[in-house]
Amino acid sequence: MAKREDGGYTFTAAPEDFPKKHKAPIVNIGIADTGKFIMTASSDTTVLIWSLKGHVLSSINTNQMNNTYAAISPCSRFVASCGFTPDVKVWEVCFGKKGDFQEVVRAFELKGHSAAVHFFAFSNDSRRMASVSKDGTWKLWDTDVEYKKQQDPYLLRTGRFEEARAMPCRLALSPNAQVLALASGSNVHLYNTRRGEREESFEQVHGECVADLAFDVTGRLLASCGDRAVRLFHNSPGHRAVVEEMQGLLKRASNESTRQRLQQQLIQAQEALKSLGALKK
Repeated sequence: MAKREDGGYTFTAAPEDFPKKHKAPIVNIGIADTGKFIMTASSDTTVLIWSLKGHVLSSINTNQMNNTYAAISPCSRFVASCGFTPDVKVWEVCFGKKGDFQEVVRAFELKGHSAAVHFFAFSNDSRRMASVSKDGTWKLWDTDVEYKKQQDPYLLRTGRFEEARAMPCRLALSPNAQVLALASGSNVHLYNTRRGEREESFEQVHGECVADLAFDVTGRLLASCGDRAVRLFHNSPGHRAVVEEMQGLLKRASNESTRQRLQQQLIQAQEALKSLGALKK
């Protein structure tokens, strides 16, 4: 930061190389939303937690034979990884009240797959996670548990995805965890997580394998990338999920103000589906 002659300030990015600590190629990198740390994962079994100034705060050995994917949770409390083993391992990155780093501790594991996990994702509030495995299934988990009291995540739903047996897959979970997007090869599929059913399929959306998937923060759009292009899709299963949820809540609504609020949300979701030509009669 430098002061200008007119009294204002100008900012210049100062590039700085972190020291070389990994012994294998780096496969993932993430920056905590809180700005407190950076995570890097290499293709062996190493995950490093860094300060923003390039100091290694902690080194994690995942013991998964190799890391295929790692990520920081949206709440910035957790770091998770998957690899050759049939589980997803999650650690908590702990800081003191004054923002000083303390330690990295094992939080919980997602256990239930019978083969290597290709990919996983968090919901926006970090209370749900989804995973897809070479065993041909995807799973949705409730991770809002008291893991410090040895409570394990709850398995909420298991769905079939046979394509995962033959090739690596990418996965994205909508912000509210009601829709799961899975990509294999150049195809993208959308699932309703409440019922476990495949609702939409988009074939050959890219000329090459889909490199990544992501929902926008509202959950209305899904983006995929591959072959130098980004494709956008309307999340019609998400609107349908809202319709199903509102209809169920309306039946149990106990007062008029609640009913009016739910009715308004229901109408908005139905209108969105109608505009997309996806309203089921």
